[in-house]
Amino acid sequence: MGGGFPPRGVGGRRVCWSRAPGWPRPGRAAPPPPPPGAPRPAPPPANAASAGIRPARLPPIDPANAAAALRAFLISCPSLLSRTDASGLTVPDDWRPLCDEAASLPTERAAGFFGARFAPVEIGDGGAFATGYFEPEIRASRVRRPGYEVPIYARPDDLLTTDPRTGARARGRVDRNGDYVLYYERSEIEAGALAGRGLEIAWAADPVELFFLQIQGSGRLRLPDGGVMRIGYADQNGREYVAIGRLLRERGLIEGPIGMRQIVDWLHAHPNEGAALMRENRSYVFFRVLDGPGPLGALGRPVTPRISVAADPAFVPLGAPVVLTGMDNPRADGLWIAQDTGGAIRGPNRFDTFWGAGEAAAAIAGSMQARGRAILLLPRGALARLRHDGAAAQR
Repeated sequence: MGGGFPPRGVGGRRVCWSRAPGWPRPGRAAPPPPPPGAPRPAPPPANAASAGIRPARLPPIDPANAAAALRAFLISCPSLLSRTDASGLTVPDDWRPLCDEAASLPTERAAGFFGARFAPVEIGDGGAFATGYFEPEIRASRVRRPGYEVPIYARPDDLLTTDPRTGARARGRVDRNGDYVLYYERSEIEAGALAGRGLEIAWAADPVELFFLQIQGSGRLRLPDGGVMRIGYADQNGREYVAIGRLLRERGLIEGPIGMRQIVDWLHAHPNEGAALMRENRSYVFFRVLDGPGPLGALGRPVTPRISVAADPAFVPLGAPVVLTGMDNPRADGLWIAQDTGGAIRGPNRFDTFWGAGEAAAAIAGSMQARGRAILLLPRGALARLRHDGAAAQR
């Protein structure tokens, strides 16, 4: 993402710098109102039902891709059978026969399973935009020591999501006067607002590395003894996200194309100005230690490199298969399983592909900005019910 990314917000993920073109831009002036008498633009669709669905033609599915997707689909099945689908397209019973069949299906039959047992549909116009994310690794220590001085905080217990007086949903805290106020912003936390409360789960070596790990939302800590500690998203302070890449560009501090590497180099070369710039992004992410396999997606289940994709759950049932096809970056083509969400992943046919950990994954994710078409695979029973309901509503 062209430099500064909104945290994923849920699921521990994970945001990649290639996402910038699709992100909201905090601080940008609002567009001028339409002239008097001009027709108002139609509001964006709220979910898949309002965007509309239509049958689609499924392209051939690569057998190896299908085998890996089958394994990821099975990981999602317990959630598909228990969660309410925010898109309104499916109910748990739609998925039960598919999950039962997949549990005993040989992987060499996976392509036929996805091709025959699902109904391919497009949401809205089907035009897709895909970016990428990866699992970063930074240097850190479990205890504070020379060279490891930057705290990595767990979620504070005074961070509330609801005003206790009114019940209104908004992240904040109760101050000494009993008032419900905004939670501490980045500059206050870095100045010590949370120090001495035992919230440090580790100490990072480099504040710039930690800043970008917060943008990704989860990652690995490479410890001094060579061990690895995996951490994931726990919560966020509720403050607005500001893309520092945009600030660097608007202020003329970096010329030419701006990517994560250029931003990191500038921040390291200008430590004082860089620290001040990072504090202009008031958003702050808190972490938790992940003891099992990971990283975890929004379903609380492990995501799979080159198979898992983040989507907007208002348009894609979490756990459902999605095919990206005809993408102008062919790496994005193929069968994916929607197992994650993201703060910048909003609207129909907006996806974020997961590429794993390491330099190769970072390079692919960082350059991933692809447009093409998206095909959602729904249980055939769900499509039949949707057609029946739609016909009944027209009578």
